[in-house]
Amino acid sequence: MCQKSEGGFLQLNKLSKYAVDSIPRENRHMTYWDMFATWVGANANNGTWFVGGIIAACGFWGGIKALIIASSISYIFLGLIGYMGYKTGVTTMALSRASFGIRGSIIPSLVNLTQFIGWTAVNTFIAATSMSYILHTLLGWPVFGHPGGNLGLIVGITVMSALHLLSIAAGQKSIQLIERIGIILVIIFVIWESIIVFRDVSFTQITHWRVPNVAKMKFGSAIDTLAAFNLAWVTAGADFTRFTNKSQTATTAPFLGASVGVFWFAFIGLTATISIAITSGVYDPNNSDPSTIANRLGLGLIAMVVIVLTSMTANAVNLQAAGSALKNMFNQLSLRQSLLIVTILATIVTFIPVIYGSFLDTFTAFLDYVGMVLGPIISIMIVDYYFIAKQRYNINELGNGSGKYWYHGGVQWLSFGLWLFGVGLYWLLQQVAWIQTYTGATFVVMVVVGAIYYVIKMMEAQHAN
Repeated sequence: MCQKSEGGFLQLNKLSKYAVDSIPRENRHMTYWDMFATWVGANANNGTWFVGGIIAACGFWGGIKALIIASSISYIFLGLIGYMGYKTGVTTMALSRASFGIRGSIIPSLVNLTQFIGWTAVNTFIAATSMSYILHTLLGWPVFGHPGGNLGLIVGITVMSALHLLSIAAGQKSIQLIERIGIILVIIFVIWESIIVFRDVSFTQITHWRVPNVAKMKFGSAIDTLAAFNLAWVTAGADFTRFTNKSQTATTAPFLGASVGVFWFAFIGLTATISIAITSGVYDPNNSDPSTIANRLGLGLIAMVVIVLTSMTANAVNLQAAGSALKNMFNQLSLRQSLLIVTILATIVTFIPVIYGSFLDTFTAFLDYVGMVLGPIISIMIVDYYFIAKQRYNINELGNGSGKYWYHGGVQWLSFGLWLFGVGLYWLLQQVAWIQTYTGATFVVMVVVGAIYYVIKMMEAQHAN
């Protein structure tokens, strides 16, 4: 009896140590509009605007083509991950335990943690730049980028981080409220800016603008840039769709919401950047951030305030995803504790461009990192759920330290090895001129890794039989 009790106690410890939270259907109250607004708000932000300015280096039509292709493919993956969250009620990182192993899921979780802290820092930095313009208007402080301008930026970062902490302390309902208010402000702001842009420069002038040869971006490079930007949201999908009780809400709402947000705001960033290049005679992607553009268009103080608020709508999603990843790594933490920790870390990371000296260079390096590490993870997870498991995961086993998803020492080494292979393949393909000119490396790597995973798993299944 003593041995059985001790064994039972150890098994209970193992189960509680790796336990996952699954939201029951009766406790899911996120509506289609809530889900749609969440994903519009996630993309209707400063980072999307800035990316639009970067892909202006492909010219108007080249940028639009890359935007449609990369975003549409990425958000199909978002809908697929969203459905997994709806079916299981658990977060994306908890789902990764089935394909990477309970301990092995630390790899996707670490990637998710770093990239969403990074995205929070990106949006916070751009919002803090807007805060420096606000402080310049109200108090006469130098604008960031001018001598003494770092003070306004530092105050802006501090204020934004405080607002993030307040929204986290208020809980999930405050996040939904931020999204609902934010989307209304975003709609008004984008219409306002569109009027200003096309008042000064015609659509024909924008479409016929030619990129200076020294600044041209290859089409494949634009695909990789946009893929990294859009795929970043995919690993947050189930974190939100697990609160839905209809499959349509979990699949089409994220796809449509994220697509509307990215097409809308990247289009504005693209056209506004080209507009300024035409009127000033200089194209400089360093000046593609919303604050600089809004200032050059003469939009004033209200525009800067709206930019700050739209940062909060995007970062509500970023911080939720980063917090979920941290909780998957350290199960003893509550979700609120995890959110507080990632918010503090994001605040620290936001200062990197100040030290490094160039926001554009830092942002570009960050996108390279995201594209390289994220694609293989998403590919493995989707192939495993839809083609290997046939949409049937045992939710109880996701938290069982000696069960089906424990594999070998808690890790499915096949997934880990293929992830490393995918990272290396991405780096190699980026050196190939044809890839960078036409397709980009990201989606090619995802197809190759997914196909290899499927073939090996099917061979394992046949061998087992």
